[in-house]
Parts: sequence; structure tokens; C-alpha cells
Amino acid sequence: MQVPDGGFILSLPLSPGYFAAHLPGYALVIRFFAFFMGYLRAMLISNVVFTVFLASFFYYLLIKFKITQKPLLLVTILLFLPRFLIVRATGSPESIFMLFILLSLYFHEKENYFPSGLCGAIATITKLPGLLLLPVFGLSFLEQYRQNKSFSLKKLWVLLIPLSIVLVFSFFWYRYGDFFAYFTAQKNNHFQLFGWYPFAGFDSSKACIGDAWLEVNMLYFIMYGITVAYLWKIKERSFFYFSLVYFAVLLFVQHKDIARYALPLWPFTLIAFQQF
Repeated sequence: MQVPDGGFILSLPLSPGYFAAHLPGYALVIRFFAFFMGYLRAMLISNVVFTVFLASFFYYLLIKFKITQKPLLLVTILLFLPRFLIVRATGSPESIFMLFILLSLYFHEKENYFPSGLCGAIATITKLPGLLLLPVFGLSFLEQYRQNKSFSLKKLWVLLIPLSIVLVFSFFWYRYGDFFAYFTAQKNNHFQLFGWYPFAGFDSSKACIGDAWLEVNMLYFIMYGITVAYLWKIKERSFFYFSLVYFAVLLFVQHKDIARYALPLWPFTLIAFQQF
């Protein structure tokens, strides 16, 4: 049923605790745009706006690091990967998440650690895999220490990333009485994203997988695996470490929609294959 602000009344029998399964980053963006156009339009427009920001920043990043001589072509391909073409035109947090992942990695490469940590924190409260930036930066700091035998306290701004999710979970504890309400909500809805073995996304016995898309998912794993190998010698070391860590975790994703969960790797695939 439609309401005056352009949104809809949800008639599904969902308990308030269900919404703890979703982090607040994208919801806050929708809330901001809803002041001007109502919630339904805000959900769609906000995704379009951040897709424009993502494409623009990716173009800037390609030029800044001199990655390719045809940045506009790579940006065009970025926008038209079939799975991204869908999620960037509907209500989904991927564009926001991918933008702040790239921003965090960019600032890290420029050794601007506070904005890097801040952008990483925003990515994390949008989608939990933003926490993967923590081991990514840890590996990068370890490599730098091996080379320079020094460590700057400015790098501790990376702790904004885990702090952000602690603050969100503390808010959930205040609202729901459960610090781990995020995981409780997923368990109550019988949603288990990760398996305990590699290539869990090919276990067709699971209800969330079945026997569809498995051949396509194999191609994605091959493409992203080659991406990691190609980025081994890239001078922007955090790009390689992010691809490595994210791909390693992707191996354990227990869902048939690997194409969507792998989207944060897509910009780095374009970087790896830019000559092709």
C-alpha cells in the first residue's frame, strides 16, 4: 500500500529483529535522500548517484596511478558487467560499498591513513566484508615494515574499521538487547553465508544454491583467481592484498549468487586485464 511520501507500507510479517541483519550504511543514505523525494525514489536515486560517484572516482584513480591509457573505456566496462548492471539499477548497497573500498585503498596508497580508515569504516557499516580491509592493510603494513624497519603511529587510524562495527553492534545491543543481533537475525532466518570448506558455493544440496548458475560461477572463480595472480607485481600493493584476501574469503561463500558477492573484485579485474 502506498503512503504519501512515495514509499510503501510493508505488509510482510517481519519482526523488528529481522532488520538487524542489515547494516545501516545504505539505510542512512536512503534516509537522507528521502527528505527530498520519499523513501521509494530515494532507494533508487541514491544508488544511481553513488554509481556516478564510483565511476568518476574509478576514472580518477586510473589516471592518478597511470594504470591505463584508456581510462574511459575501462570505466564503461566497469558499468556494464551484467551483474553490476542489475544491482546498480535497483535497491542495493554495492555501489556505495565499492566506492568506499576504492577510496580507502586509494588513501592508503597515498599514505593518508585517517581518510583511509574513515572510508574503510563507512564501507564496513554498509556491508560487513568491509572488515576485510583490516587484514589487507595489516599485510601491507607488514610488507612496509620488512622493507623499512619502521612503523608510524598514523597507521593506527586503520582501527576505525573495527571500531565502526563495534559501534553499530553496540547500537543493536541498545535497540534489541543483543550485541550480536546481526548474526542472530541471520540465524533466525536460516541464512548462512559461509561454509566451512572451499568452493562451498558449488554445494547443490543447499537450498540457497541448487543446480543453477554453477557453470557461470566457475568462470567467475577462474577470472578472479587469475586477477589475483596478475596483480602480484602491481606497485599499488594494497590492490593486490585486497584481491588476495577477498578472493580467499569468496571461496567459502555458500551462495549461488557468486557474481554479486564478488563485485568488489571487479574494478581490480579491469586493472589486471587493462591491456587485454
